[in-house]
Amino acid sequence: MLAKLPVVGDTDDVFFDPTRHLVYAIGGEGAVDIFQMRDPNRYDHVGRTNTATRARTGLFDSGLDRLFVAVPHRGSQMARLLVYEVKQSAQ
Repeated sequence: MLAKLPVVGDTDDVFFDPTRHLVYAIGGEGAVDIFQMRDPNRYDHVGRTNTATRARTGLFDSGLDRLFVAVPHRGSQMARLLVYEVKQSAQ
């Protein structure tokens, strides 16, 4: 174990963005937590983006600079695909 980080509940997918040194944790609690890797043993929480309840499955495509999050159908919540464009951060 290198680090222990508090992340959104019901996390299913975690992705590393090698270009920006970011980690995206997708949780069914309804958010994506974003961490900046400062070095292999230190990560800083740099943001949270709201998604939808039970949206915990996703895919990060570094070639497209996109994070895809699948929202399941549940009650009146329609199934859909959320697409987030990852911008270059000012470091």
